[in-house]
Amino acid sequence: MTDGPSRLELLHFARRVIVQQAQASLAQVDAWIADEERRQAERERGRQARPPSPDWLLERGLNSRSAPVYVHAGGCWNAGKRSDGVSREQAVRALAEGVPACSHCRPDTELGFVDG
Repeated sequence: MTDGPSRLELLHFARRVIVQQAQASLAQVDAWIADEERRQAERERGRQARPPSPDWLLERGLNSRSAPVYVHAGGCWNAGKRSDGVSREQAVRALAEGVPACSHCRPDTELGFVDG
């Protein structure tokens, strides 16, 4: 008389447990891959939908009613958070009205603006 499952039955049981765990682990990894592919696709859609950055920026003072404090070339690393995109004509007009040009990106040079 035997008191429990045979060694062979235990090995078959162990195999079934490992297969189930592997399937569950594989399903988890597949879910992570699908989530990352979805996030990557969302980032790409966001990049494609993003409007182009403006060529010229006008940086305002502390509030929206403040006078402009600097003219920047688009993409200037020194442009403040209160910067709005403007047309070339608006940038030239602001320089002509005495708004200083950013000393880092030199929009006056790019615009061909000569003071005087």
